Amino acid sequence: MTLKQYLTLMGVLTLICWLAWLFVVLTIDPLVTNWIGFCIFYTSLALSVVGTAALVGFVVRFVILKHHLAYNAVKEAFRQSFLFAALIVSGLILQANDLLSWLNLFFLIAALSVMEYFMLGYNNNTVRKV
Repeated sequence: MTLKQYLTLMGVLTLICWLAWLFVVLTIDPLVTNWIGFCIFYTSLALSVVGTAALVGFVVRFVILKHHLAYNAVKEAFRQSFLFAALIVSGLILQANDLLSWLNLFFLIAALSVMEYFMLGYNNNTVRKV
């Protein structure tokens, strides 16, 4: 897949995910729905945030910072967009259940940072072995 095909496909799919999230927001009543409605809401939001953050992260890395390899910029942006979406959705779930506090937010950010650190270490170890 070429870079142009990736960006086009990712942009179209991200737009579809945002439209799906908007449809969910406009049609599902949070006061009446069950857990399935909330799962659909959070899943569509997570996919939308992943796509948007991946595209923005790629543009920042490749165009603004001028990284030379597009593959590495895409890989890093996609990995970090999943962590960012996990932060957003987890924070919203905690807030919906009245569990969000500064301490919980700190632990959530710390856990995601440790995951990113281990993923960076794993990627560096696999590159050195090859």
